[in-house]
Amino acid sequence: MVLLIQYTLIFASVLMLVALGGCFSEHSGIINLGLEGIMVLGALGGALVMNLLPSMPPVLMVLVTAVCAVIFGMLYSCLLGVAAIRFRADQTLIGTAMNMLATAASTVFVSAYNASINPDNTSSTLQYIQQKNAFIIRIGGFEFNWFMLFSVIILAIAWFVLYKTRFGLRLRACGENPQAADSVGINVHKMRWAGVLISGALGGLGGIVYILAGVSEWKFEVGVAGFGFLALAVMIFGQWKPTKIALAAVLFGFFRALSNVYTGFPFLANLGIPSTIYNMMPYIISLVILAFTSKNSKAPKAEGIPYDKGQR
Repeated sequence: MVLLIQYTLIFASVLMLVALGGCFSEHSGIINLGLEGIMVLGALGGALVMNLLPSMPPVLMVLVTAVCAVIFGMLYSCLLGVAAIRFRADQTLIGTAMNMLATAASTVFVSAYNASINPDNTSSTLQYIQQKNAFIIRIGGFEFNWFMLFSVIILAIAWFVLYKTRFGLRLRACGENPQAADSVGINVHKMRWAGVLISGALGGLGGIVYILAGVSEWKFEVGVAGFGFLALAVMIFGQWKPTKIALAAVLFGFFRALSNVYTGFPFLANLGIPSTIYNMMPYIISLVILAFTSKNSKAPKAEGIPYDKGQR
């Protein structure tokens, strides 16, 4: 039971961070389907820091790793910003391309990095065995990860920014009616850039949290196993609202955690259900939930529509 709670909280943290990133982007009017790729690049940035800087005080290790993951995620999200905002390209195609590029590029980069250190090692794996301890506090059998606390703080900040600040009001206006927002002096392009960069920052942070969830090394050719798309499902199920996104993240995180620890529950282990079924469960649940709830979804009205200043 302790392991189930532990994994539920850490996976919920990942989903919440990435879904909040998608929430900011879509409230600005940009659909960020590239969250999967942004997670991979964020994971790469954080893993490189841990691999290159093994001896560092725990607090500094946590902060530097998080900052690097955020920076890598923001830089990669600039591809979406340039293509979707500057050139008004199709946002669905951009996101798909970003997802495909991220895993391939990360695999090549890590393989080249490992080969530069040891010519006989061309794997796409980065290790951070000792460094991982900086992120964990053991309370009995429970492993508390500092990113669990980070995600709660970021949730509170996201809610406050979206609903209690002028910036949040302007951002949401650009996702609902950019022409009206522009008519009162709001720079729609700047607000959409802000939404994209925030989504990149939170997506990158979610990436490093994901690869730290249960292992001490990561093979980058496997990417993040569809977690970016699962986060999009969480965002939609949460109706683009931070508090509801948090609840949806816990629900989806529970089913994802179950695939890791079901063998610890005799009544589940004795059912004889293959482990692959448990691994598929979060994605099956997402399809079922979205099938029944998508009719009532209230997405930002202008999301996915390139902004043309001359159009009224």
